[in-house]
Amino acid sequence: MERCQLIANALDGESEVLQCVVTTTSAKAEALDARIDNLAASLDIVFLLFASIVMFTMQAGFAMFCAGSVRRKNVHNTLLKNFLDACGCAVAFFVCGYAFAYGGTNGVIFPEDMNVPHPTTFIGTENFLLIDFDNYALWMYQFAFAATCTTIVAGTLAERSQMVAYFLYSTLLSGFVFPVNAHAVWSVGGFLNANKSNRLFGSGMIDFAGSGVVHFTGGLTALIASKILGPRKDRFNEDLGNPLHVPNPIQGCSVSLQVLGTLLLWFGWYGFNAGGLHFVFTEEYANVAALAMVTTTLSAACGTISSLALSAYYSYRQSGEIKFEVSYALNGCLSGLVAITGSCAFIEPWVSLIIGMVAGVIYNLASRFMVHCRIDDAVDAIPVHLFNGIWGVIAVGLFASPNRMETAFGRMDHVGWFYSWGRGSSDATLLAANTVGLLLIFCFVVVVMYPFFSILMYLGWLRSDPLEEILGLDCRYHRGKTHREIDHEDADESLVESSDNLQEVNLIGKTNGRFLLGKSNAPFKRNRHERWDISSNAADEIDAHSHVASNISLLDLELSTTDCNRTSFR
Repeated sequence: MERCQLIANALDGESEVLQCVVTTTSAKAEALDARIDNLAASLDIVFLLFASIVMFTMQAGFAMFCAGSVRRKNVHNTLLKNFLDACGCAVAFFVCGYAFAYGGTNGVIFPEDMNVPHPTTFIGTENFLLIDFDNYALWMYQFAFAATCTTIVAGTLAERSQMVAYFLYSTLLSGFVFPVNAHAVWSVGGFLNANKSNRLFGSGMIDFAGSGVVHFTGGLTALIASKILGPRKDRFNEDLGNPLHVPNPIQGCSVSLQVLGTLLLWFGWYGFNAGGLHFVFTEEYANVAALAMVTTTLSAACGTISSLALSAYYSYRQSGEIKFEVSYALNGCLSGLVAITGSCAFIEPWVSLIIGMVAGVIYNLASRFMVHCRIDDAVDAIPVHLFNGIWGVIAVGLFASPNRMETAFGRMDHVGWFYSWGRGSSDATLLAANTVGLLLIFCFVVVVMYPFFSILMYLGWLRSDPLEEILGLDCRYHRGKTHREIDHEDADESLVESSDNLQEVNLIGKTNGRFLLGKSNAPFKRNRHERWDISSNAADEIDAHSHVASNISLLDLELSTTDCNRTSFR
């Protein structure tokens, strides 16, 4: 203003003063607007990074839950596989995963004008190795999605899959399968995307944070792999291979780890669901993120309650006593979280109670159905993620609120079926689009993953050796046992059949690449002819601190005495 006054004195005119004031004010306003825009963009980046960090804690949750659900002889192997998920996924998603999912979109997930048509593509073709791309916050968030999808399968295949196969499948899933599904639903070039003018059925598939894209994809992959891989030893069959009338439950080693893992997953889910909006630069968007957290909390709570109550009812019908099983409560909680993921930002809070309660019931029924079909899932990931992933996507088509859709998406032309009835139209367009989306994801995953796992099984790269499964994968891959030694409860309790040419042995452990036997102090190892040889002259290799495990049944291995006091196992 002092400068303007000097100019006014010099020119001795009022018009020049007014012009100077307007010019100066306008420049300051523009600078202020630019600073506000920069602050809003920075806030969005920080929000997305924070959501990514919170979501990444789910990896710790999955690791703890899986470790607590397996036997102690497989804890090291299970933890390492969960850890390698994040490592392999990071590399695969950096090299090609992000490019396949969002390449060429400049990081645009929600375009400013949703009425602008975008060309439909099957897969992204740009930004490999993040070349010509600098939206690193978005990459981090989408990487956390990919890692979550991949880790779902880890628990299902626990205690019987080989390390090489696990690494190959996790790379394929995070580098190709998940990105293609994410491109179809979330990228503006996707066939199912709801954020463009040329939408499927005029609506597009709406899956806010990934009930279908993440959890249905991971759960379906787990089902395919488990079916091809087969069940764990003694889960559904006795030693001689005859089916058991009542399946044998295999208890995990630590309920504490399971509870800790579930709580970490619940915590990580807040970043998973609230971060799906990507923006919080306005009060309306911030409230949408808060709504997502509220509905997530309520659905998880109701899933826990309904699952635990139904399992108690089942136990009362079977035994006349009410028993509360922790595993049903934990998996019921996870089921509620999976089911709410697709609709958390589009529903009223009271609807999340219904979605959670239904999810708990679905988990109970699906878990028992899987046992009836004799499909072995060590952590019940298939009932949790596959079946409730389906329910989560369907729930969007039933319960999406017009007001919530308007706030989050800016449109309310096609809403949940039940709300359409209130409008007197019974419009099920959104439900139909989501159903078609599920079918397309199903077909793509099956077409890619079924041949992949079948080839691995044919090559002998998928299933671990029967003897390695008996000993535990910790002995096979990690040079030792879980807690110093294989505990008595972790060893199989059946006896080796004894006859004139059979010898009863006790397993001790493993030293220097050789598996150790007890009574004869005779380590054995596999030779090039795929025979397990026992040598009685290697007593000096026995670990003096080893526990002598219970009598081990070497299932399906023929035991015969040969010359030179040697014994061979086929």
